[in-house]
Amino acid sequence: MNIQNIMELEQEEALQPMSPSAQYLKSSALSLTILGVMELEVPIDVSIGMSLLRDLFIPINHRFSSIMVSEEGGAKKWKRVEVNLKDHVAIPVLPSGLSTDYYDECFSEYLSKLASEQLPENRPLWEVHVFNYPTKNAGGNVIFKLHHSLGDGYSIMGALLSCLQRLDNPSMPLTFPSCQSNSKPNRQSHGFLTHVNRFFSGLINTAYDIGCNLLKSSLIEDDKSPIRSGHGVDCGPFAITTTTFSIEHIKQIKTKLQVTINDVITGVIIFGTRLYMQRENQDSSKANCTALVLLNTRAIGGYKSVSEMIKPNAEMPWGNRFAFLQVSIPNLTASEINNPLKFVYKARQLIQRQRNSASVYFTGHFLDAITKYRGPEATARYIYNTLNNSSLAISNVIGPVEQLALANIPVKGLYFTVPGVPQSLQVTIVSYVEKLRIVMSVEKGFIDPNKFKSCLEDAFETISKAALE
Repeated sequence: MNIQNIMELEQEEALQPMSPSAQYLKSSALSLTILGVMELEVPIDVSIGMSLLRDLFIPINHRFSSIMVSEEGGAKKWKRVEVNLKDHVAIPVLPSGLSTDYYDECFSEYLSKLASEQLPENRPLWEVHVFNYPTKNAGGNVIFKLHHSLGDGYSIMGALLSCLQRLDNPSMPLTFPSCQSNSKPNRQSHGFLTHVNRFFSGLINTAYDIGCNLLKSSLIEDDKSPIRSGHGVDCGPFAITTTTFSIEHIKQIKTKLQVTINDVITGVIIFGTRLYMQRENQDSSKANCTALVLLNTRAIGGYKSVSEMIKPNAEMPWGNRFAFLQVSIPNLTASEINNPLKFVYKARQLIQRQRNSASVYFTGHFLDAITKYRGPEATARYIYNTLNNSSLAISNVIGPVEQLALANIPVKGLYFTVPGVPQSLQVTIVSYVEKLRIVMSVEKGFIDPNKFKSCLEDAFETISKAALE
């Protein structure tokens, strides 16, 4: 074999095929990133952080040391390159000895700026930002910015957990909340006629949902409202704020109402959203609004190790495995204001109905079909239009029950958001150590982040009071 053949072989080995989802998530029509924040009890030594990235993070997956390249036919592939850590790690420098409020404001602006910027394409699509100044929630913050083409929330969370340990006992594995429904089963639901009725209602629900999804993704768009400006804002600017609810408190509401945690938190989000709309514009309480719920299509019972995720035919494979569900947000009427629990029960009704519909799985297969026959750019345009025609996006990631440590530093909190969506409002949810963190990413100058946060907290308090008193 001559030198030229050897060089061609080495170049071919350096190229790895890109999955269809990776291609349409990084395209001219759509480019999504994942912005994750890890709140530390104290600032981290940057040299230790660099060692963790070099020795633990980069070796996790070849995508973390690859760039996207296009072949002659237009197909995209991952190309291995040398990673210069200094290009991927940023450490903002601010005046020292100032107030926590000052650093908190600086952190918010820094996060907003990061959310509005695209990742450079001439190096692997990730960055780490070390904000070693005290904020209201942490002694220091580490920000992970990764392109969504590298993997979805499940994959990225699995990768990050590989770099962390349990604080109480590093040798023990992490545990995660059960994904099983805790609502009481209906013991009379096992009859033959009930199964027949459920089968046919499932067919009707599936057909109806598929039709509505296709129409809303192409022809029908939501009304302009206080949460939807009507023009794509995928490049920002965004304002990001968070609030925290106790999972134990949510469980008390769940038990009292005999519903699930998902029912409670979905009810809080849709009630809080409608409250904000009404307070901004009284006439908008009946505006047509759709929430686009992004769902992981894996049957998650916990996170697998990265080595298991990247195996061929893995049970929980690395990559992007998602579909979306379009949910109409109920109107806010006088009866709902007087009885806010109706929003929890409506949320339960919507969730149970969707469980008896196969439209979510159809959506995943439909995206695959578009990619196969029309290419990833067409799939990207379809997803973009679906997002743009709705009012808000909702997604969630399950975090561990035990507290984590990064280089022996306790991790106080975790949260994430997904820059690049065209909606004016995005809500993301993370569970971690008996806390539920809700993140609101809003179009800057259009939605008031503090007022929306206040409406969400008011909704939770109102529902809690009505349920427990």
